Amino acid sequence: MSYYFQLQHSIFRPRHFPFHRFSHYNNFSPRIPFSSFSCGKDLEMEDTKQASEMVVGDPALLEKKIDSIRLAGPHKLQVIADFDATLTKFWVNGTRGLSSHGLLQQGNPEYDAKRQQLYDYYHPLEFSPTIGLEEKTKLMEEWWGKTHGLLVEGGLTYESIRKSVADANISFREGVVELFEFLEERDIPVLIFSAGLADIIEEVLRSKLNKTFKNVRIVSNRMVFDDDGHLVSFKGKLIHSLNKNEHALDMAAPVHEQSGDLNGPSDENDSVKKRTNVLLLGDHIGDLGMSDGLNYETRISVGFLNHNIENSISCYRDAFDVVFVNDAPMWGVIKLASQMCSSES
Repeated sequence: MSYYFQLQHSIFRPRHFPFHRFSHYNNFSPRIPFSSFSCGKDLEMEDTKQASEMVVGDPALLEKKIDSIRLAGPHKLQVIADFDATLTKFWVNGTRGLSSHGLLQQGNPEYDAKRQQLYDYYHPLEFSPTIGLEEKTKLMEEWWGKTHGLLVEGGLTYESIRKSVADANISFREGVVELFEFLEERDIPVLIFSAGLADIIEEVLRSKLNKTFKNVRIVSNRMVFDDDGHLVSFKGKLIHSLNKNEHALDMAAPVHEQSGDLNGPSDENDSVKKRTNVLLLGDHIGDLGMSDGLNYETRISVGFLNHNIENSISCYRDAFDVVFVNDAPMWGVIKLASQMCSSES
C-alpha cells in the first residue's frame, strides 16, 4: 500500500481566504487515493479542493494508522462523531448555524429567557482556565440539571421541537449522507455523542436528511413525553460536556420508536466496545475525549477547524491526525474512510 503526500499550491482558493496564507503550517497535503466510492463527484476537482482544506501534521504516522486499521478490517472499526459544527455546518446561508441545543424555542418566552440566563452564567465557567475539573464537573451537572428542569416546568412539547427544527438555521455538511451510506454498507457503527438533547438531534436527522440509517446511534440526553406530547422527565443519567464519551454509552436510553432504525438496542454496547479501531470526528480539541472509556488500538482523529483559523491551526494540527478548515464538506472524510476499508494491499 502506498500513499502520496505532496504540496498543493494555490490551484484552488477557498471561499474565505487564500490557502497560501497557511502554507507555513503545512508543508504537505495528503492526496489519499479514492477508488472504491465515488460519491457521484468529479474526484479530480474534489481532490484539488480537499488538498487546499486539509492539514496533516505527521503524514508518516497517518499512513501507519491507516495501514493498521485497513489490515484489521471494517469489523474492528467504529466511528465516533460530535454533532454540532462537526456533522453540521458552522456557517449556514452566510450566518452562524444554530446548535442542536441553541435552536430550541420552548414556546414559552419566559422560560426561553430563563434558559438564556443560565447559559450566560455557566458558559464562561465551562471554559474558565482557573476552575479545576472536579469543580467544573459539578457546575456542568448543575447547569444541565437546571436547564432540564426548566424544559419540564415550562411545558415543552414535542411539537415545539418539530417547529424549532423546521424553523432553524441548521444544515448538515455536504457529504454526510454519503458518509453514513458508505459506513452502513460495511456495517460500521456511527456513535453520535452530544451533551445536548437526543430528541432534537433525531428530529434534525429526520427532517434534514430525509432518511434513517440502521448503523447510527445517538448517545445524548433522552426525553420522556406523555401521551399528549408534553415533556415529563428525562431517561438515564445526565450527559454533559465533560462526560460525553464512551463511558456514557451505558447512560444512553433507547431511541424513541418513532425514529425508526436510527439506533440499535442498548445490548449492542458490548459489541461496539469490541471495535477497537476508531475514526473520531470533532470540532473542538476537547472532543478527543469522546473515545475515553474505550481501550482502542488505533485511533485516527479528524478535526474541523471552522473559525479563528490563523490562531488555532497550530494546536489543531498537533492535536488531530487530520484537520479540515474552511467549514469543509465531508468528502475528505469519506476518502479517508474508503482507504481505511480498502482491501487493496
